[in-house]
Amino acid sequence: MASRGSSAVSPLIGISSYLEPTRFGVWDVQSAVLPRGYLDSVVHAGGTPVLLPPVGDWEPAHLSNLDGLIIAGGADVDPSCYDAERGPHTGPAREDRDAAEWKLIDIAFKLGIPLLGVCRGMQLLNVVLGGTLHQHLPERTGTDVHLPEPGRFGRVPVTVAPDSTLAAVVGERVEVHCHHHQSIDRLGDGLVAVAWAADGTIEGIELPEAPFAVGVQWHPEEDGIDRRLFEALVEEGMT
Repeated sequence: MASRGSSAVSPLIGISSYLEPTRFGVWDVQSAVLPRGYLDSVVHAGGTPVLLPPVGDWEPAHLSNLDGLIIAGGADVDPSCYDAERGPHTGPAREDRDAAEWKLIDIAFKLGIPLLGVCRGMQLLNVVLGGTLHQHLPERTGTDVHLPEPGRFGRVPVTVAPDSTLAAVVGERVEVHCHHHQSIDRLGDGLVAVAWAADGTIEGIELPEAPFAVGVQWHPEEDGIDRRLFEALVEEGMT
């Protein structure tokens, strides 16, 4: 990576963004957007954020200067990506985003780019490696603690495996911000579960064979409450 090993240049951290109708000034147009919490968290950690929109055709050469990659949270992964029928609670397909982020994850693995998946990003990481998802978590757990209501985060205590990369970053017990109604069902190839909510929901995964590939079901960027995962990603990108 171009910036690794150089104290004069902050690591470049790519973050997947998404297309949404956006209003600003006199304009109401489709735009590439991302919650600012991701940007602030990367900057606070010593990195420089680069937004990666779900357009074009990503190739390894496009990402060769990145020192880290974040797959951000957002819409439900299309069930067709893991050969499942769409459930009644699953949101509309976002084929552009599924395809673009799938390609970004593949490239990150090929180039050895440190990777952090957040919420949807963790779920897609699992799907890319052949895993599946529960499409509506309340049907399995009988509770809405992971998504109390649209636009409000649930506070969920999480237990982390003591010998994991994740525990080295956040500790073995942490209370997190969650906003998800889907979760991992079958783990993808090579992935291990390393964090769980009290109801058994997988809240963190890792790919041990990769230098740094971590997914969390929660939102560490929310209000800057816990930026340690971003700090770990940036630090890994500097090595």
